[in-house]
Parts: sequence; C-alpha cells; structure tokens
Amino acid sequence: MTENEFAIQIREAGGTLYIVGGWVRDKLMGKDPHDKDYVVVGLSKENFAICFPAAKLIGNAFPVFLVKIDGISCEVAFARKERKVGTGYTGFEIVAHEDITIEEDLYRRDTTVNSIAMEVLTGKIIDLYGGRRDIEDKILRPISKHFSEDPVRALRVARQATQLGFEVSEELIDAMKDCREELRGEPSERIFGELKKALETSKPSVFFQVLGKSELLETLFPEIYALIGKTQPVDFHPEGDAYNHTMLVADKVAASTDNVVAVFAGLVHDIGKGVTPKEMLPHHYDHEKKGLDVLKSWNKRAKFPNQWIRAGSLVIEEHMRAPLMQKPGKITELILHLHKMSSYLPPEDFCHIIRADHGQLPKYLERYTELRDVLLSIDGNMAPEGVRGKALGDWLWQKRVRACAQWLKD
Repeated sequence: MTENEFAIQIREAGGTLYIVGGWVRDKLMGKDPHDKDYVVVGLSKENFAICFPAAKLIGNAFPVFLVKIDGISCEVAFARKERKVGTGYTGFEIVAHEDITIEEDLYRRDTTVNSIAMEVLTGKIIDLYGGRRDIEDKILRPISKHFSEDPVRALRVARQATQLGFEVSEELIDAMKDCREELRGEPSERIFGELKKALETSKPSVFFQVLGKSELLETLFPEIYALIGKTQPVDFHPEGDAYNHTMLVADKVAASTDNVVAVFAGLVHDIGKGVTPKEMLPHHYDHEKKGLDVLKSWNKRAKFPNQWIRAGSLVIEEHMRAPLMQKPGKITELILHLHKMSSYLPPEDFCHIIRADHGQLPKYLERYTELRDVLLSIDGNMAPEGVRGKALGDWLWQKRVRACAQWLKD
C-alpha cells in the first residue's frame, strides 16, 4: 500500500491523514527528511482497525498502529490531548478519539518548529504557532506553558539545538529550568537516549552548553558539571578549565569520526579532574585513576552499554601515557592492548581522541597499523623447538619488544 492509497482509504472512512513533527520541519528546511510520524484525525481506532485489519495495535498509554506503507512498517497515531495528573513522562491523562482536531494535537507538542503538520493528500501545511518563521530565524520556542509538564522535553530541546544548530529562546530556557526537579526521577534510559543522539551530532558541546544555561547540567550530568572551574596549567590548556577542554575534545572527536562510542570516550577522558581538590589546582595528579572511579559511579546511575564503559576506561587510563611513551616495552604493550580492545574502540578512533587532546600523535600512533602488523607477524610458531609454556610467552614478548625497538629506530 502506498502512502497516497493509505490516505485515500482514511478519507473515504471519514478521516484525514497528516504527517507531523520532525519530518515536516526537515522538509521545510530543505533537508532530506526521514522517519515519518503519521497522525489520523476524525477516525476512531475501532473503525481504523476495521479498515486496516492487517495493522498491528501497539502502545499502552494511547493507541498506535503499525502499518506497512510504501514497504516500510510505520507508526500511525491518533490525534490526542493530554492533561498532567502526575509526575514524569507517565503522569498524563491521555484522550485520543475522533473528535480531537489536528490543532488540538499540535498544541500538546514541545516547540513551534515541531508543531507543524502536513495533510498528506493536499500537501497543505498546518502551522498555527509560527514554526515556519522560527525555522527561518533558527530559534527554538515553546508552544505553551505546558512545555515543562514532560521534563524530558528539556533534554530534547538541548539535543535539537545541537542537531539543528538553532538558538534557544529565553522563554524556552526558563521553561527548561522548571523541569529540574522532575528530571531527577526520569528513567536512565530516556536520559541516555538523548545523550546518545547529542553525541552523534557534529558539535555535541552545544548540548551541554544549553543544559548549563538552563541550570540542568548539574542535575543530569554532575560528572561533567564538576569540571567547571577546575583550572589547568595555562601553558598546556590556553582554552580554559577542564570543562572547556572537554567540550573542545568532544567536538574535535565528533568532527573526526562517526563513532558515537569514541565521542563518549573523548567526553570522559578527563572526567577525573572533576574531583581534584581545590588546593591541588591547577594540577590534576592521578586524575586517570580517579577518572575510572568517577566513570564507574556514573555508570551505576546511567547504565551505559558495556562497549561505552570499556572504551571510556581505555581512554581514561591511557590518554596521558600514550603521547609520552618512548620505551619499546611500554609501546609494545600499548599497541597490543589497543589491538585487543579494537572491538570496543577502533585504534584509529583512539588516535582521534589522543590527537584532539594533545594536538598531535607520536610516531608509533601515527603509524599504528604498520607497527601492529610488525608485532603480530611474530608468533609462537616461530619459537625454537621445545620452548613451551611461560618460556614461550617470554620468548614471544622479547622478540616483539626487540622488533618494536628496531622499528622505532628505522
């Protein structure tokens, strides 16, 4: 069934099909939009199910159907209204029936640029709140005073500002501030979801800057907030405190790779500096060891994927040593360790982080692949006959270290 056929059947049943939200926004911005969100007006879910018996009903809070449109399984919702009756994202009384208009449905949304609808059959744009103007002005504004009723909207605004490159209006910043208390109780997976999307953008620092301006950074990401004001030696870090440095590194890594895990690892590389005692500043002795503890503590609350934790831990442990290594044994150890950890963090992404942090790479990391291949070309099958067990391990290690030393000389 094509989209047009679907819309015609809905019209013949007495309803109207709209596309709403981000797809319409991106279309108006001249982008190639993805992931259409459909809304049906003027049709009950019972009549919809009769018209489309193959549609699968999903969703607990309000009816949503999965429908195969143009060969893709799409979510189709019904126009709805909601009333705040509790806390958090579940604290709403939701009403979805055929008498609710598209205007009422759009009013419950978060920002003006996301509250635009397009009628599928006619292409008519429904823009009641100045969304097209705000797209042109590149600014995010709230629809109404109801914005803060769903606290995660504040996170989404910070993420949208990052993705779209839009400013956030002062009115919206104030509305975000009102979300602070309820955000404390939000499920970790919702917070992680928005963080992940922000780290996938080309400039993730905007996400944290918007949260800082709206006084939400300390509530949501206290480990990042703790870096603010942690001064550093100016000779090495003219960009400012540990927070400014971290934002700079995260942006540089994001510009170098599409791997969100690498951007996260760059984000947390100096996280141990947040617990440096004031009297020790501007120095941050042992911040690598402290950083592992901070990340472990953060993970208890955030429940990051294992790959994120393994990659973050690797970078925290090695980001200070790696640029300074000169001894063949230490270099051999790190090269083999990076190879072993490549399923968690590709070595080229490790190098992106070190370059972002230090400005350059040592020779052995610039030519990582070449040195790795030299070391791996030496294996146990080359050992003298009769060498077994620990002796074999010692022989292999010594051979590889010598090969590394020779490679460094060449």
